[in-house]
Amino acid sequence: MNKLIHIGFGNMVNTDKIIAIVSPDSAPVKRLVQRAKENGVVIDATQGRKTKAVLVMENSQLVLSALLPETISLRAKELPDGGEGLTQ
Repeated sequence: MNKLIHIGFGNMVNTDKIIAIVSPDSAPVKRLVQRAKENGVVIDATQGRKTKAVLVMENSQLVLSALLPETISLRAKELPDGGEGLTQ
C-alpha cells in the first residue's frame, strides 16, 4: 500500500511519487514554480500561508507546502514499514 505523509492542513502526499523536497528561496526554484503555475501543474497546499517547501513529484507536478523541508523529510523517515503509513 502507498505511504502518505501529512504536509500540513490535512493534506497528504504519496511518498513513492516524491522526487525532491526543496526550499523555495533560490532563484531557480522560484522560476520552476512560476513556470509550473503558468502550465497549471502546481498544487498549492499552503492554505494562503508562506511557501516553505516545494515537493517535486514524479509526474512533473509541484506541491507547495507551508511546512519546512526538514519537517516533511523527518515525517517521511518516520513512516512505519507496515500498515497504511499515515503520520500526523
